Amino acid sequence: MSDGVNPTDRFTLSEDRDYDAWDPSPADSAAKDPSTKPLAPGLYLVATPIGNLEDITLRALRVLRSVDRIACEDTRQTAKLLSHFGITTPTISYHAHNESSRATELIEALKAGGRIAIVSDAGMPGISDPGATIAAEAIAAGVTVYPIPGANAALSALIASGLPAESFTFHGFLPSKEGQRRSVMEALRARPTEHTTTAIFYETPHRIIDALADIVTIFGAHQRIVIARELTKLHEEFLRGEAFVVLATLRARPSIRGEIVLLLDGTPSDAAAGPSLADEVETLMKSEGLSEKDALKSVAKSRGIGKSEAYREWQRSKR
Repeated sequence: MSDGVNPTDRFTLSEDRDYDAWDPSPADSAAKDPSTKPLAPGLYLVATPIGNLEDITLRALRVLRSVDRIACEDTRQTAKLLSHFGITTPTISYHAHNESSRATELIEALKAGGRIAIVSDAGMPGISDPGATIAAEAIAAGVTVYPIPGANAALSALIASGLPAESFTFHGFLPSKEGQRRSVMEALRARPTEHTTTAIFYETPHRIIDALADIVTIFGAHQRIVIARELTKLHEEFLRGEAFVVLATLRARPSIRGEIVLLLDGTPSDAAAGPSLADEVETLMKSEGLSEKDALKSVAKSRGIGKSEAYREWQRSKR
């Protein structure tokens, strides 16, 4: 059935600097193949797989083969990716410790007409990885910056989390120090919101238990969360549910491994938090005649946190 639309128009992509509008006509396929065109000068921010090598895009492979140099967060890690796809482009290090000095060198090469790709160990450059600094400097220097889309852990976790995805905030890695981490969470807890917003964090395996314990304390035991671990890899896992249940699940494991994305449901805080730890302890002491020690023990068990952790929170509430 015809709807009055030319079938060819259905598949025509708008033009950009890299390729002409694509027409699927067999006669023109060779002429329209973007791999036959020289790569334009500029800075290319190339997303790489976060685990599964099949997630590399055809455009990313073409760019990595065609640029003059690839600036890598870790040249050894990127070498594995390049070797797998038979790419021999020279690499140079570009990481957090040499970002400023290396950016100056790379900008000079770009201003001279160079073509340079930036890659992180996994995912999108500039998202909790080097890349944003040199992108800003390149723009300031009049150099064209090309985003080459691909895999991203935060968005991959979000769309499969079951939490609202229409509105979200990304916060990168939580601070490693307890006080700073709690401050970030308390600010998030106190922030007024007119609609549901999912909060997304990155976290490390050796800190996730402490982070979840802080969530239980600050947001409440029943705060809905999602843990996404080892995304796109063989042991990919999603843990969904109330914070104290997820915390207890991870605490029962002999070890925790892999990259982790932590998502918090943006349900208004008053609905998620319930009574504070101090309120629960006071209630048990009065209603059941428990001692402070026994009340703390009971609340710690119900929240899935350690007794010493519950005691520290109890002490903080009395200051």
